[in-house]
Amino acid sequence: MAENGDRPDRARRRLLQATVCSTLAASLLPPALRAAPAGCTPWASWTSFVARHIDGSGRVIDFANVDQRSTSEGQSYALFFALVNNDPELFERLLSWTRRNLCGDAPEQRLPAWLWGHAGDGQWRVLDQNSASDADLWIAYALIEAGRLWQRPAYANAGLQLLHLVRKQEVAELPGLGPMLLPGRQGFTGAGRWLLNPSYLPLQLLRRFAEVDPNGPWPEIATSAARLLRESATAGFAPDWIGWDGNAFVIDPAKGKLGSYDAIRVYLWAGMLDAKDPLRAGLLAKLSGPLRRLEAQGRFAEKIDSTDGVGTGQPPAGFAAALLPYLSALRQPALLQAQRQLIPEATQPAAAQLPYYERMLVLFGQGWLEHRYRFSADGRLTPGWRSNACSART
Repeated sequence: MAENGDRPDRARRRLLQATVCSTLAASLLPPALRAAPAGCTPWASWTSFVARHIDGSGRVIDFANVDQRSTSEGQSYALFFALVNNDPELFERLLSWTRRNLCGDAPEQRLPAWLWGHAGDGQWRVLDQNSASDADLWIAYALIEAGRLWQRPAYANAGLQLLHLVRKQEVAELPGLGPMLLPGRQGFTGAGRWLLNPSYLPLQLLRRFAEVDPNGPWPEIATSAARLLRESATAGFAPDWIGWDGNAFVIDPAKGKLGSYDAIRVYLWAGMLDAKDPLRAGLLAKLSGPLRRLEAQGRFAEKIDSTDGVGTGQPPAGFAAALLPYLSALRQPALLQAQRQLIPEATQPAAAQLPYYERMLVLFGQGWLEHRYRFSADGRLTPGWRSNACSART
């Protein structure tokens, strides 16, 4: 009798669970099917980042290092988010500082140096002249899309000029693989061995470059990159670094098999791929490690052995944010919500204490989930301020 008497309560619980899951699933819907998207509202996380990490000259500062460094990566991401937030004045300041300080006297002829900061001799200057190809791609992308969205051809032309430099100095023909983006201008090739970084290859950007630079190697690099991402994730987890020996992807003896602060971006970029991208489904299937780990253990890890999935260390809040698009793409609303709860609200003191890199991951992951931006199948950027939903509210 007690079992029969519990049936209405169990039915109500099941209805409540279904309602909760439906509500969470609704957050995964495209903007056209959601009312009042967050992308139409002021972006507190970005405002807080600008106040803390970008000075009046347009320099992005990483305070976690004693040299109070600025990197081409930081400048590139900030340019992207200034565009996402429709702030051309900040965009121009960021670009001017980058050109003046990272490119030297000939910004149209030199790739940005990756590292600038307080040198041991007391001077503020470039600390390493080598380039970082992922930053170069993001700068080129931000310029090309700013030129299109803001109707400023000079930006688009500058982006194409930068792509030309990338093609000349950072792309190599790898035997057995084809054209591939090297991590930088120098230092990543050896005797029959090349060192690659999977997180430096967002397929969205390569899709866009194939459209605007049709004579470039970008479709072939996208194919090679997808192969790299699939074959290097032998246990479903991306490594930070991977080697290519002319026949196969191999663990680099110096970098090892760790997947951590670089690799977390692999899941982020994959999750943000448009559903129509033909590489998306296969890529997500190969990158199954984070999903399996969250299902089994309920938490990710700061460091993961990419060959067996064994993890150590408390994952930072930025990792949770980076996994949001990935879990959205895999239709995992409950796991997505659990990761969301690990990210401090922008107005909380804990959010202000996050270091530069974690805050960037939050901007990427949470901003995407809030529909502040999207990438189309051909790589075009669709910022929230250009959406029909936002236009209807202004």
